[in-house]
Amino acid sequence: MTATATRPMAAKLCGISTGKMVLIAFAISSAIGALGGISIASTMPVAFVSGGIFGLNGFVAAILGGWGSSSGAVVGGLTLGVLESLATGLMPAGYKNAIAFVLLLVILYFRPSGILGTPSTEGEV
Repeated sequence: MTATATRPMAAKLCGISTGKMVLIAFAISSAIGALGGISIASTMPVAFVSGGIFGLNGFVAAILGGWGSSSGAVVGGLTLGVLESLATGLMPAGYKNAIAFVLLLVILYFRPSGILGTPSTEGEV
């Protein structure tokens, strides 16, 4: 799957069915999304407009942990959850979702590569 994602032509020349790999990746991501939706729907009311906040939290967790790092996404998600829970204890609960926005701005300013991400050398001379 990684070979198909990074160099599709080279993967195809090595005999890997790139179309099948795309379908498998789509099926795996759909199954993970369905499991996440089922698990969250059993704990809180879900409407068609509630996906924006969940998407924001997932995006902030990915940025916080570092793009391209699975372990970074887990660390970022746990960190975001703990920080939101702590902040809710100190501030009114209405500000819980604002914590993700503030954390995103702070991370992008001080460490754009995330906690476990590698710093980019783009633009350096």
